[in-house]
Amino acid sequence: QKFQNGVITVGEFLTLLQVHVPIQKPRHSHIPAPCAVRAPPTPEDLLYSQYIYRPKLRIYEEDCQALSQKIDELKLYANMQDQLLVDVNKSLWEVMRTCSDEELKSFGAELNKMKSYFTKESKILAHNEKAILYGKLLQSAQEQYGKVQSRIEKLDELLEEAESCVVALEAVAAQQVRPFFAALFSQSFFPFLLELESLKAQEEELQRSVCLCRELSDLETQNEQMLAEINQLKEKNCQELLESYDFFLPLFSFTEWELIEWSEQQAVFSFLCDSLELTVVFGPPIDGDVFGEDPSRKIVSLNFESLLDEEKAPPSSCLVQRLIFQFIESQGCWSEKCPILYYLPQVLRDVSSVVNHCKILGEEIEFLERWGGKFNLLKTDIDDTKVKLLFSASAAFAKFELTLSLSANYPAASLPFTVQKQIGNIGEEEISAVLSSVPTGHHYLRRMVSLIHHNLLQDPR
Repeated sequence: QKFQNGVITVGEFLTLLQVHVPIQKPRHSHIPAPCAVRAPPTPEDLLYSQYIYRPKLRIYEEDCQALSQKIDELKLYANMQDQLLVDVNKSLWEVMRTCSDEELKSFGAELNKMKSYFTKESKILAHNEKAILYGKLLQSAQEQYGKVQSRIEKLDELLEEAESCVVALEAVAAQQVRPFFAALFSQSFFPFLLELESLKAQEEELQRSVCLCRELSDLETQNEQMLAEINQLKEKNCQELLESYDFFLPLFSFTEWELIEWSEQQAVFSFLCDSLELTVVFGPPIDGDVFGEDPSRKIVSLNFESLLDEEKAPPSSCLVQRLIFQFIESQGCWSEKCPILYYLPQVLRDVSSVVNHCKILGEEIEFLERWGGKFNLLKTDIDDTKVKLLFSASAAFAKFELTLSLSANYPAASLPFTVQKQIGNIGEEEISAVLSSVPTGHHYLRRMVSLIHHNLLQDPR
């Protein structure tokens, strides 16, 4: 029915005529995955690859490309089996649909004969192509064989040349090396060997000397570093020693000294902003006293020196220096007072106490020079260790000069004074009555001036 209606395909038409044309679909080959671990190729493997495997692979690739091209061309005809017979050959369909069954069978038999013929032809063509392929492989093998043979010949030539070189070298060695060894072991050569050995020994000795010099240099550097560290430890331990005595603890409230130097020979202390310097000279060190801190170590001398520039310094600073040296001179021989290191903290304490009190006195005088107007203080003058205070007050109609005699004991004792009356009735009796009520102690001078101003110089109203 399909054949009569014209909807039969070419493949169905051939099946109707019992003509079977099997078309083999191409099978794709898969290259096996290489092994994960592969040993490195040997020289034999490399030769096989260069002269056998690669040429064969190249020929097979060319043949495969030719076959692929033919297959692509035949695919167009293979696809016709799925097309309608009317579209492929309409005239054949029109003729065949009017044929009887017997005519169709005879036509199918003829087609089978033609199919058998073409099958044989295709096999012949395939055999011919294989013959061509094998011929190419044979020709390639012969060419590679020729290359291998030529390479073998070249290698043989190189080996022969190498053998000839070896023979020539052996001949030269026989002629020249033997005389050399004969001279080497002759009597004239042994002194040279002995001298060479001697030079080698001297070179090794020099190298050892250089190494020793370097080690000595390193040791000297380390020694200098250790000496510097020891000096630092000396100063530190001296400071700790001076602060370790029990009787020195009360001194912390007015410590006025600063350690400038501490060595095996002497120690230098500074007071009052480096304007006063105390140099303590030590005696010979005691055995076993590494840092020179043994309290029983002898002190040779104690020397005080003023570093104050009196021409440039203010009068109050000069007064402070004079009072301090007044105390120093009043103590007599300091080396008798401090014969050993044990007594040095007490000396520093005594000097610090005086320096502290005198420094406060200087600050009081500077305060009065700057702010004396608040207390009706017209002028402040310094003469040696005396302070002259000129008071003037219009409210009290009084003007007088108060002269105070200062000493290193300030402010522990009352100050002797004199009064020179210039205007008014305020004299020595009035001043004495006021000053007798001022207790000694901290800021003694300022409190005296303040009380004089409060009791005598203000408006009596």
